[in-house]
Amino acid sequence: MTFVQIVECRTDQVDALNSLMDTWVEQTQGRRTATHSIVGTDRDNMRHVVEIVEFPSYEEAMRNSDLPETDRIFREMVALCDEPPTFTNLDVVRDEQLNKELAMRFFAVANGPDDVMIDSFVAADYHDHDPGAPMQSQSREDLKRQMEMWRGAFDFTMNVEDMMAEGDQVCCRWSLRGKHTGEFMGLPATDKVVEVTGTTMMRFKDGMLAESWWQWDNAGMLRQLGLIKM
Repeated sequence: MTFVQIVECRTDQVDALNSLMDTWVEQTQGRRTATHSIVGTDRDNMRHVVEIVEFPSYEEAMRNSDLPETDRIFREMVALCDEPPTFTNLDVVRDEQLNKELAMRFFAVANGPDDVMIDSFVAADYHDHDPGAPMQSQSREDLKRQMEMWRGAFDFTMNVEDMMAEGDQVCCRWSLRGKHTGEFMGLPATDKVVEVTGTTMMRFKDGMLAESWWQWDNAGMLRQLGLIKM
C-alpha cells in the first residue's frame, strides 16, 4: 500500500530547506526509497512550509528513515525551524490521477461512434500538432471533424499500451488496428487491414484537454495501403 508522509514546519529559511533537500537527493541516489516529493509554502503564511513525500509502502519509508543521510539532513532541518517539525503518516486508500482518466476517455471516444462526450473534457480552443495528419485541429469542432474523417475511412480500434503522467501532461503509447473501408487521401476503400503505432503527448488545463502532440507511423500506414512503396 502506498504510504505518504506530510512534514510541516515554520521557518524563515525556505531557501536553506530547499538546499538541504537538494543535498539529500544527491547523497541518497540509488539508495533512497522515496518516489515523489513536493515542498510548498502556505499562501496565507509563507513561514508555514509543508513537504509531502511518497513511498511505495510504510516499510520502504522506514528503510528511507534509516539512511544516515536522512538522519543528518533531518537534524539540520530541525535547526532551521522555529520548533520541531510535525509528521502526519498516511496509508493511501485512493489515488486518482484525473488527467490520465481524461486521456483514457479520449481514446474511448475515438473508438466510439459518438462525439457528444468530447464537449465535456476537450477545450473549445483545443489545438493539435500532428505532422502526419491530413489536417490540423484548431478547435474542438475541428477535432470532431477529424474524428469523423478517420471513422469514415477506417473501421479501427485504438488501444493504449502505456501511459505516464507528469504535471499537467500525459504521454500515451498506443496502437491502432483497422480496416480501410472508405476513401482516404483520394484512395477508395481497399478493405486492407492496417496496423499503426504511435505516441501522443496531451496537455490538460482546468480539467480539459487543451493540446496534443502526435508522433505515429504515418509512412508505415501509407505503405500498407499501397500509397507509397519502400
